[in-house]
Amino acid sequence: MNEAIDAAIARHRDRPGPLLVVLHDIQAALGYVPPEAVPRIAAALRLSRAEVHGVISFYHYFRERPPGARTIRLCRAEACQAVHGDSLARHAEQRLGIGFGETTADGRHTLEAVYCLGNCACGPSLLIGEELHGRVTPERFDELLDGAGSAP
Repeated sequence: MNEAIDAAIARHRDRPGPLLVVLHDIQAALGYVPPEAVPRIAAALRLSRAEVHGVISFYHYFRERPPGARTIRLCRAEACQAVHGDSLARHAEQRLGIGFGETTADGRHTLEAVYCLGNCACGPSLLIGEELHGRVTPERFDELLDGAGSAP
């Protein structure tokens, strides 16, 4: 883990304003930005720990805990909300037993809110892993989840 953190810092420390790209690199390598990375990044980039943590906590994209085996990104933008996206969101939370930004106890699924997947004409939309699905109903969500649950 420390190797990935140090490598990301070394690759980008000399760029102007390197914090975001360092965080992206760490998350790409580890799947999240672990809390123990914060003091390492802060020291290397001459920032306070509060500045680093503030950026991590401000941007919804960054995770501070490992994600589940499958990440479900559900669009919460207006176009998807207009075609029953809110009821799909409630169903997803109920079916998974978690809220947005959480991971199921078994580590299989992480539910994340996103604000536009660029599939507005086919809302409500979601991604399971990197696979885009449109016109998702609660019933279709269950089918997708059952299919996605069989493999990491």
